[in-house]
Amino acid sequence: MITAIDTNIILDILIPGEPFGLSSKTLLDQHLSEGQLVVCGVVYAELAAWFPSEKELKAFLAETGIRLTHWNEKALHIAGTRWVEYSRKGNRNLFSCARCGRTFDVACPQCGAGFTRRLHVLADFMIGAHALVQADCMLSRDLGVYKTYFGDLNVVSSP
Repeated sequence: MITAIDTNIILDILIPGEPFGLSSKTLLDQHLSEGQLVVCGVVYAELAAWFPSEKELKAFLAETGIRLTHWNEKALHIAGTRWVEYSRKGNRNLFSCARCGRTFDVACPQCGAGFTRRLHVLADFMIGAHALVQADCMLSRDLGVYKTYFGDLNVVSSP
């Protein structure tokens, strides 16, 4: 079995005191015992910010049994088409829960004006598409975008 890993799961074990550290480590160990652990280029780049050198990042990945795999054309195409679907929805003033995907408005308590949220970047969709096409499942705690736009992806989350 091939398991793709989202950045948040790895950061849970890298950052001391993270509340999901133990459960994320348990998930990684379980999935490593069942097959291969992989990350895509976006996750690799996001992890690079947490290591002083490329050599140390590569050593960490080797020690944890995680390997970098590259996108194929099908995954890149899916990432683009699902991001377009997302961006055309137009709900720019709606926020969405990272855990369940529910959308909601947020208004300023002073004047009542709506806040605008950050548009999900294409990177989120590239991570999801890579996992969908090139893995059997993905470990992530960012369920909102994956539940909404990758319902066909088996996402496993720590409790």
